[in-house]
Amino acid sequence: MTAEAPTAPAVPDGSYGRLIPVTVHFDDLDSLGMLHNARYPLLVERAWNELWHGYGFTFEGDWAAAGDFCNVVRELVIGYEAPVDRPGAYAVHLWLDRLGTTGLTYGFRFCSADGGTTYARGTRVLVRLDAGTLRPTSWSDRFRACAQALLRSAD
Repeated sequence: MTAEAPTAPAVPDGSYGRLIPVTVHFDDLDSLGMLHNARYPLLVERAWNELWHGYGFTFEGDWAAAGDFCNVVRELVIGYEAPVDRPGAYAVHLWLDRLGTTGLTYGFRFCSADGGTTYARGTRVLVRLDAGTLRPTSWSDRFRACAQALLRSAD
């Protein structure tokens, strides 16, 4: 399998990362009619999984066979900037800030479908685990090759 770019569109300004479409449903809204704060990380996780599925990385119930998908969240930071107050089409802008030997930090923006309006932004740190020992282990060469396309250059 080759490390080809997924079908998700690049960010409109072409700067870095990928823009992954997501849908907010009526039942994602809280009693005030706004996207519930716990739904943002869930929608970001779904976008992240869709992005990696585009590269051929999947989890099908076997952690030993999951390879790079055998990972855990070490840290999640999110800030809310504007309320999402209706169901519909939105997007998650994803990129990598850091790719280490056993961990990575990715950035995200929950935004309008065209990427123009930001509703929330944050970072998430993942650690790759060995399925047998549950200890940190290195990302595969294939994963690292795919991840290079997502790295945000230092400004």
